[in-house]
Amino acid sequence: MPQLGETVSEGKIIKWFKAVGDAVVAGENLCEIETDKVTVEVPAIAPGIVQAINVEVGSIALVGAIVAVLGNSTAPVGKGIAPIAAPAVVVPPAARALVPPPGSADLNHPVAAPRRTELDPFREVQTPLQNFGRARLASGVAVTPLARRLASDGAIDLSRVAGSGPRGRITGKDVETAIAAWPAPSPSLARAEAFEELIGAAHRERPHTILPIDGMRRTIARRLVEAKSTIPHFYLSGDIAVDRLSRIRDDINAGAPKGVDGVPAFRLSFTDLMIKALALALQEVPRANVIWSRDGILAFQHSDVGVAVAIADGLLTPVVTAGETKSLSAISNEMKALAARARDRALQPHEYQGGATTISNLGMYGVREFAAIINPPQSTILAIGAARRDAVETEARGVAFVGRIAATLSATIGWSMEWSALICWRASGNSSKIRCGWLPEASIAADPAYCGNSEEQEPVLAFPNASKPVSA
Repeated sequence: MPQLGETVSEGKIIKWFKAVGDAVVAGENLCEIETDKVTVEVPAIAPGIVQAINVEVGSIALVGAIVAVLGNSTAPVGKGIAPIAAPAVVVPPAARALVPPPGSADLNHPVAAPRRTELDPFREVQTPLQNFGRARLASGVAVTPLARRLASDGAIDLSRVAGSGPRGRITGKDVETAIAAWPAPSPSLARAEAFEELIGAAHRERPHTILPIDGMRRTIARRLVEAKSTIPHFYLSGDIAVDRLSRIRDDINAGAPKGVDGVPAFRLSFTDLMIKALALALQEVPRANVIWSRDGILAFQHSDVGVAVAIADGLLTPVVTAGETKSLSAISNEMKALAARARDRALQPHEYQGGATTISNLGMYGVREFAAIINPPQSTILAIGAARRDAVETEARGVAFVGRIAATLSATIGWSMEWSALICWRASGNSSKIRCGWLPEASIAADPAYCGNSEEQEPVLAFPNASKPVSA
């Protein structure tokens, strides 16, 4: 079972393309595996004959488990074969005489080359399920592997632990002492699943259907519990005026070039505009374009923005990388392709991993306002609600109706509240003042009256098919 992602520890066999006795060539699809995020067709890495299939369709196997055996013989060897020990290397007496005793060396007599032990296909490959950090801290203090694992499980900051080992090395006993002195840990998924004891006859005797929990649902439940239990959230909410932004979007879509089949080259959505706005906000507030790590704060050069996409069995967050460098049309087409692959469970790991922030838009479902949960290890997530019409007082003491949306930024106290407030303000400002150069198909013109700001002489984008220039 291959490891199809950094956090993937198991996989489910969805389909076998080959049966026992079938021949397979290198690169030919052998099976289809489903993880908590994607479904991937796994090819054979070497040619041979399928001699055994150890994991049936619908079964789950841990990473490194032997799911099938390929060999040169056409005779099947069965299934479910237990791992066997590697064959012992037998050294003949003649060669044994050439091997010097331990601790000695004789340059005049050659040493027999050791025999190469062939890989046992029935032996499981023990792939580490998690990386518990570096063996040496930034201060130069060494940490034993057991101490790193215990510190990771107990959420202990190793820089605050005094080592008792040689040269100050931190040992497992040091971490256990620090854990004993630490307050009780936050509730975990195991505690949440303990609520099963509260489900009694009042629930089970009612007509119901038991729906199986797949890997994605279980992973989402675990990650949400961990995020809310271990990441201190605070929330910043504000309203964004969208009347002008809606006009800009409509005019850009109206001026989009069309192909020979009459289909527009792109069609911007409100989410596309928010991706660009948030990407620019992270560039203007670079101290918010970061994530926390054991070794220090990782500050990113580009704005990688994740977007929550609902699928049939859960939720995926494909990432638009370097959003500040891409045009609106490029972001729109890329986001549509990512969303389509997400719904087909065909995303590649590099397409949903990474990013410092995420956008979750429920406005299309009529949700007015909500607060989203941070997706670790990211630092923030921006929740977008539905557009509404509000009555506001004008400068002439009259009443006007304007279009607004509510945006809520969830952030962790690891960052200054001023930074988070600034990024939220920058995002709302960028969404209503879109800059030129995002659409390579456009030409530049000047129309201060349409831009609504004659002092800045804000440029606009002009399209040959649009009824009037489009604000830049």
